[in-house]
Amino acid sequence: MHDDRRLIEDRLARVLHERIVPAIYPESVPLRASVWVAPDEPVPVAEGLAAPRTPIASGDEWGAPWGTSWLTVEGTVPQEWAGRTVEALIDLGFEGGSPGFQCEGLVYRPDGSPVKGLHPRNQWVRVAAPAVGGEQVLLHVEAASNPGIPFQPNELGDKLTAGDRPHYRLGRLDLAIFDEEVWQLVLDFEVLCELMHELPEDARRYEIVLAVGRALDAIDLADVNGTATAARARLAEVLARPATASAHRVSAIGHAHIDTAWLWPLRETVRKVARTAANMTALLTAAPEFVFTMSQAAQYDMLKQQRPEIYEEVRKAISEGRFVPTGGMWVEADTNMPGSEAMARQFVLGKRFFLEEFGIDSREVWLPDTFGFAAGLPQIIKAAGSDWLLTQKISWSRTNTFPHHSFLWEGIDGTRIFTHFPPVDTYNSALTGRELAHAARNFKDKGRATRSLAPVGFGDGGGGTTREMIAKAARVRDLEGSPTVQWQSPAEFFAAAQAEYQDPPVWVGELYLELHRATLTSQAATKQGNRRGEHLLREAELWAATAAVRAGADYPYQALDRIWKTVLLLQFHDILPGSSIAWVHREAAATYADVTAELTELIRRAQWTLGGEAPGPHLFNPAPHAWSSIPAGGAGPADTGAAACTVTECADGGYVLTNELVRVEIDHHGLVASLVDLANQRETLPPGAVANLLQLHPDYPNAWDAWDVDAFYRNTSTDLTDLDSLAIVANSDRAVAVRALRRFGSSTVTQTLTLRAGDAGLAVDTEVDWRETEKFLKLAFPLDIHAERYAAETQFGHLFRPTHTNTSWEQAKFEACNHRFVHVAEPGWGVALVSGSTYGHDVTRTVRPDGGATTTLRFSLLRAPRFPDPRTDQGVHRFRHAIFPGTEIGDAVREGYRINLTAPETGVAQPVRPLFEIDDDAVVTSAVKLADDGSGDVVLRVYESRGGRATALITPRFDTSGGHTCDLLERPAPDPAATSEPTGIRVRLRPFQLLTLRFPRSSA
Repeated sequence: MHDDRRLIEDRLARVLHERIVPAIYPESVPLRASVWVAPDEPVPVAEGLAAPRTPIASGDEWGAPWGTSWLTVEGTVPQEWAGRTVEALIDLGFEGGSPGFQCEGLVYRPDGSPVKGLHPRNQWVRVAAPAVGGEQVLLHVEAASNPGIPFQPNELGDKLTAGDRPHYRLGRLDLAIFDEEVWQLVLDFEVLCELMHELPEDARRYEIVLAVGRALDAIDLADVNGTATAARARLAEVLARPATASAHRVSAIGHAHIDTAWLWPLRETVRKVARTAANMTALLTAAPEFVFTMSQAAQYDMLKQQRPEIYEEVRKAISEGRFVPTGGMWVEADTNMPGSEAMARQFVLGKRFFLEEFGIDSREVWLPDTFGFAAGLPQIIKAAGSDWLLTQKISWSRTNTFPHHSFLWEGIDGTRIFTHFPPVDTYNSALTGRELAHAARNFKDKGRATRSLAPVGFGDGGGGTTREMIAKAARVRDLEGSPTVQWQSPAEFFAAAQAEYQDPPVWVGELYLELHRATLTSQAATKQGNRRGEHLLREAELWAATAAVRAGADYPYQALDRIWKTVLLLQFHDILPGSSIAWVHREAAATYADVTAELTELIRRAQWTLGGEAPGPHLFNPAPHAWSSIPAGGAGPADTGAAACTVTECADGGYVLTNELVRVEIDHHGLVASLVDLANQRETLPPGAVANLLQLHPDYPNAWDAWDVDAFYRNTSTDLTDLDSLAIVANSDRAVAVRALRRFGSSTVTQTLTLRAGDAGLAVDTEVDWRETEKFLKLAFPLDIHAERYAAETQFGHLFRPTHTNTSWEQAKFEACNHRFVHVAEPGWGVALVSGSTYGHDVTRTVRPDGGATTTLRFSLLRAPRFPDPRTDQGVHRFRHAIFPGTEIGDAVREGYRINLTAPETGVAQPVRPLFEIDDDAVVTSAVKLADDGSGDVVLRVYESRGGRATALITPRFDTSGGHTCDLLERPAPDPAATSEPTGIRVRLRPFQLLTLRFPRSSA
């Protein structure tokens, strides 16, 4: 037999594109159109419907960037179309086929009820089936002219700079007959064509090719609509062949990953969610087998607050089990940078919303697009009552291929979570033959497991599943040569996958994404706002709870709940990482300023309630450890007995700073030339090295400007040693300080090096007026330490990373995340480096000619990418770091808290007794608050902070009937780690274990 596969395949490609697809709509008549342009921001639906219109037609320009136009289309169904299926075709001027990254629309009926969303792959609106001749058609479209933002520097990312030139030109506006038989034929051909291209040259492939050829022969190109049924009949047999028993099993779930902000502002996300939800609820009605899932409680709340009519349709579909809330988090957050308590609250507020609104306790965590996963996360997932994790993003790693798709992920405390990476390698699957074949071939757990999950639908900018995807799923449900496909909820998939895979492999430690490392540094102000907001929330809850218990003050439940939701919203994985447009980060800065002001006022009021408004000697200590003899979580007089500090000028223009614990030499360049731990008489710095060294690198990654830093950036470096001035700016018994001023490029940096009485470390305050572009600024601290690993804080503990690059896995971690501290140590002696707001860092090790080892930590301060925000990080930034020699890991924990919390400064007249006393400093308080249910119970969350076993007695200092353990949502959860004793609760914690305790108040 002659091989004519190519001939048939080329024939199908042309006939399908040029004749069959156009025949889906064989007849059409134009619609009349008119428009009203909203003057600024989106308006309520009623206002948009009632506004006066002016005529507009296909081919006319419309839509300034970020504008809203209310389009009205109207027409009459021709009499001869009676009994046919009729649809309106509305092309807003779509460019290409990428939904969510250009103009979009939401269609309304005349009464203001929503119909469905419009995007490039979904331009139709069902008018009637069957139609009535002469029927009048009237539809309104809220059309958003969101600009298509190119991946290069541009000004479109903020309405303040985007201009007002129209960006779109209206396309087709028609009423048309929809021929479903032709549409079905198109799907038959597409599924078989996609399948045969993935098959080997075997009998099945030839069978499909020949059937396609016979079907094409049945089509009269002059009468496609009249011959479509005959063509379909010739494909029926090859479409009916069942899959083999060993075929890979794909659980499909409708999905629309909607970034809560990215290349659009938060206000546009509300409309993206509304459009997508309207589309999906309509699809659920039309396709009874279809199941759709949506994560992010914040997005449901957006619908509830701003689009209640769509929210009610969603609630109805949820009650039927077809629209499935998933994830159990407030947003799909970054998981590297959020602090311990913030990460816990993502689950608390997300799961509570789902429980209260829908009665659903989501067991799966859904984070398909997050840029890596911190090693502390498994314990938080389990403590929230969840069991499973899904992500797809690790498949983006550029250096190493992850060895599993289904596995147990073990966190720093030993908690294991069943985790799945969909081998389809996308969270926007269209169920194409190529995707399905890739999922089956790529699946790394073959022979031990048989199933994987595929999120199906257009995402990032929303859109969701289409009717074409559902039709494809029906054809590949049980089709020879293809994996089988079944619509399932995430929970159904996970339960089946875990049940069949009894002994999955284990991955221990962080799930590091070998890409997007620069998200730990980009948009420094956003990161500082997050860190400050997290710690102010800790303080506000602590002092508000103490005031409620000690003085009967009202606890600000609603204010704290609202502020937590705000801070958590901004932890979304394109906001906190700094990878959104300028508009998003401009608004974030204003929001963080409001958060800071409101929390500061809540703290002030609570402290005045506790200690009186008159000034006095009693200072508040919000830290989990005693501070200058002030008890943790209380107020008292500070210990001022420390020996005095001194500063001495050197002949070369440098200075020596000393107290009873350390001696610091600052050279004439304003760099730290020596840092001696006096108790151990040990020099911290390597011979000839200087610390507090600013280093500037070129920073032009191969792609993903705000996201990526590539390893070659380190090939070129400039040490910023030139000095404009160096002077003493503080000289007292309590503190001495020296300030250095430098200029480089177009920027200015001022650094203040401060040594305080009683402190075992040197504080470094850096103020940068940053005017560079495509540069990377680092702050270096070389240490005379031989260490094969170092500790970096993460949620509820720390993890160790190697200082060497023995393997490609280690080499790929050339930029990593820390929270408040990094600790580098040899047995018996270490150095803690703490940060008040930065997250990114790198650690390297070299061996000197004298045989000693130099381990260098560099904090990442600033970048200057030009996309998506062309002015990323431009302006004034302030950073605080400190270095503490001669420290253990517990010291690093303590100093990390202190540099991030409000230092005891302003005193009150009355002392304040802490609500709790804990007799072991290794057991650290993460939160003290009142229970969320308004009962007045006091909630205490603690964790073991040093990586060892810890036993502590927790003594409540208020009237209580006794405490019990609970989960993060404050539901009873018995735990043998806690036992009651006459004076309190004894806890015996494993390394890094977190524990939540609830104490009913006797007088509450």
